[in-house]
Amino acid sequence: MDFEDTAVLDLFAGFGSLGFEALSRGSKLVCFVDQHVDALKALKATALQMAVHEHVKIVNADVSAFLGRAAGSFDVVFCDPPYSWPDYDRLIERIFAGPLVAQEGMLLVEHSAHLDFTRSPYYSFHKDYGMTRVTFFQH
Repeated sequence: MDFEDTAVLDLFAGFGSLGFEALSRGSKLVCFVDQHVDALKALKATALQMAVHEHVKIVNADVSAFLGRAAGSFDVVFCDPPYSWPDYDRLIERIFAGPLVAQEGMLLVEHSAHLDFTRSPYYSFHKDYGMTRVTFFQH
């Protein structure tokens, strides 16, 4: 993927590996969303260490709550919920219900390879990596 000058949203960011990779490939902004204190501290430290803090926004929030109030539009949305997440379909619907995914943007969801979203109206394609699957969604 070409990340040059993109705005990226990293939901369930954890330590931010997906978002920081996007920054290293030319993203202009990455918004990280997580609620775990250790993850938030690590995100701040990494942004400072990489000298990209001016291109980073860190949001301390539960993702479900964030989706209820989120504004703005992103070219790429990474979403890596816990594999035990109870309702991936609802999560995907909520992400597309708001303005988060730009009209030409893409949502990438990492999940267990056992889950199949080919019936979703937003489904584009998926790639498997062992027991992990990344599914790509678009408007």
